[in-house]
Amino acid sequence: MAHLLHVDSSALSAGSVSKQIAATFREAWAQAHPEGVVTHRDLGVDPVPPIAEAGIMAAFVPPAQHSPEQVAAYALRTELVDEVLAADAFLFTVPMYNWGVPGTFKVWLDQIIQSDRTMTFDGNPPLGGRPATVILAYGGGYDPGAPRAGWDFVQPYLETVLGEALGFDLNVIKVQLTLAERNPAMAQLIPAAKQLREAAHSAAQAGARALAERFSAA
Repeated sequence: MAHLLHVDSSALSAGSVSKQIAATFREAWAQAHPEGVVTHRDLGVDPVPPIAEAGIMAAFVPPAQHSPEQVAAYALRTELVDEVLAADAFLFTVPMYNWGVPGTFKVWLDQIIQSDRTMTFDGNPPLGGRPATVILAYGGGYDPGAPRAGWDFVQPYLETVLGEALGFDLNVIKVQLTLAERNPAMAQLIPAAKQLREAAHSAAQAGARALAERFSAA
């Protein structure tokens, strides 16, 4: 029985493409692995607070010497890290906001990246090899040849942090042109946008089934 941690970072409660694709993944996962456990953290609804001095310094001070502020800050970090460590697999939904990741997701990463618990500077990271599906949603197009090619600071950042620093085995599902049906200037791109969205839903279904098979075979 695998434990999936699903972290949403879209600020939208409705109309979020990344959440729609995640729902497709979750449905396929539930069908293929009905005995699996899912923990869902929606950072748009319930954001975690930014890491502050108390939370940083508490990691370098013996617990018996923690100030009341350090006790509270470190308790939150411990809760979030424990939640990550308890999971066997991960589903992250990350839309592009202003050419980067949503602030809520960066804040969550700041809280859960902790030396010797979720990452290490030498040897294998504690989370190394655990599968993580990352659903990326972009309002425009950023592939080579697009007017804003090279403006994507989401995928390279996450591949570095999630893939290299934390050691996740990443499966990236990317959908672009999500604003085509809302932005009149992108009207000619609507057919391409629909194709890209359908492909992302198909990839989410396939990824969930493959993940379920991976745990069933273990």
